[in-house]
Amino acid sequence: VQLQASGGGLVQAGGSLRLSCAASGRTFSSYNMAWFRQAPGKEREFVAWISRGITNTYYSDNVKGRFTISRDNGKNTVYLLSLQMNSLKPEDTAVYYCAADQKYSFTSLSAAYEYWGQGTLVTVSS
Repeated sequence: VQLQASGGGLVQAGGSLRLSCAASGRTFSSYNMAWFRQAPGKEREFVAWISRGITNTYYSDNVKGRFTISRDNGKNTVYLLSLQMNSLKPEDTAVYYCAADQKYSFTSLSAAYEYWGQGTLVTVSS
């Protein structure tokens, strides 16, 4: 599975952004997917997770109610994972990464994820 994240940018506090992660590979629908983020000088942290069957989602307390994760397990060769981010705050500023895992059920541990996108920078100004 190859992952390519995009959609980051500069936005004012209270604004919205939609991140996308294009996933190529025939077995995308068999992977659980997640978004992580890493702010300058901080460790990578879990943001949101969606199950392979699109039936379950989990969010960190920091983003619950503001962010929505979704995925398209379509039949094309390129699949799409998204993160809709609303009511953005300056503390949401970070590089956002998409990740894929096939072995576990829900996990927020970054070390459990096999595949990673290259990251996209989100900057929220106050």
